[in-house]
Amino acid sequence: MMFTALLLLALLSTTVSTEKARFDNYKVYRVLPNLPEQVKLLHELENAASGLNFWSSPSRVNASVDIMVPPHFLPEFNEFTKNLHLSSELIVHDVQRLIDNERPHGTTRADFGWTDYYPLEKVYAWLDAQVKKYPNIVSSIVGGSTYEGRQIRGVKVSYKDGNPGIFIESGIHAREWITVATVTYILNELLTSQDPAIRNIAENFDWYIFPSTNPDGYEYTHTTNRMWRKTRSPGLLCKGADPNRNWDYHWMDTGASSNPCSETYAGSKVFSEVETRSLAEYATSIASKIQVYLSFHSYSQLLMLPYGLNYELPDNYEVLMRIGQKSVAALAKRYGTDYKYGTIYNIIYPASGGSMDWAKKTLNIPYTFEWELRDKGQNGFILPADQIIPTALETLDSVLSILEDVQALEKEKN
Repeated sequence: MMFTALLLLALLSTTVSTEKARFDNYKVYRVLPNLPEQVKLLHELENAASGLNFWSSPSRVNASVDIMVPPHFLPEFNEFTKNLHLSSELIVHDVQRLIDNERPHGTTRADFGWTDYYPLEKVYAWLDAQVKKYPNIVSSIVGGSTYEGRQIRGVKVSYKDGNPGIFIESGIHAREWITVATVTYILNELLTSQDPAIRNIAENFDWYIFPSTNPDGYEYTHTTNRMWRKTRSPGLLCKGADPNRNWDYHWMDTGASSNPCSETYAGSKVFSEVETRSLAEYATSIASKIQVYLSFHSYSQLLMLPYGLNYELPDNYEVLMRIGQKSVAALAKRYGTDYKYGTIYNIIYPASGGSMDWAKKTLNIPYTFEWELRDKGQNGFILPADQIIPTALETLDSVLSILEDVQALEKEKN
């Protein structure tokens, strides 16, 4: 009976609205399953697309799950947790209040910077400006296209011929605004910083940087629904698929849903989404040049390496773990921000069909890492804009550590 009601709520939630979604009195609870049966039922609830919004997915016993609960669903949610004997903690009292306070009040977004968040048009205009400002160093690249006809636009930064390449993708989940801001900040530092360590990595790698690899979804979060995660492709009941479950490596094996209304819907088939398919085609076309693949997500404060499957470790697992350990230590030095590191499966949850796993296994890129940026849930996906620069600075410290280790390892080989 409960799940019939949940599916009905999912259908009602697909009603088209021209108004910007509001989340007044929506709350986020952190629940902690301590029995396998509780994990199983949370999975069922997530896949039922109930109108609840899972900010983090159920994974295993004693791993917390963050769930956004609409006010009209609070009685049923409380009954559900009570009947399952699930402990729950209220971590966000009012999601709309977080959204209202996310950006500095009274800003006009006239100029691009890192004290505010910007829609896609502004991000792309800033990329164009860098091409014009540094014509011998920065060039425009297109990594693919979207269902709504947008380009997945980026830039290549190259100071000299013969450099190994770094592929950066961020914003694959639309609501993770801090990733777009962080990657553009890092790009700006590569072009402007006089720090010798930054100049070293800027000038001795070629950079292929895509700040928003889900442009339709990202734009939709700015115009219509701040909490949107997926692509915007059409569906019978619900729009979009999770673009980080749609890649051609163990697609639909674990941590993904076949329910089109689920946040982790893996799509109707491998590469069903034009965004993932066309980005994969571009990455494949330059794979021989790429030595490092970096992917940016939020939130949870994690540095992850492949894979999202419980039975597989990367061929250079010990090397990646050593690099990761040094990287999170470097990240913590500036502000004391605490990150964990390890495989996707071990430190966040089982998940297959993701971009980093595909890049490692299919393209055989040796050094692959994925960040879950700030924070640990106090703001979740709605990180205040005054945390953009601190987040970007510590993340750049982390990237710098990884690339210096890569340089040292590659020098040893030669």
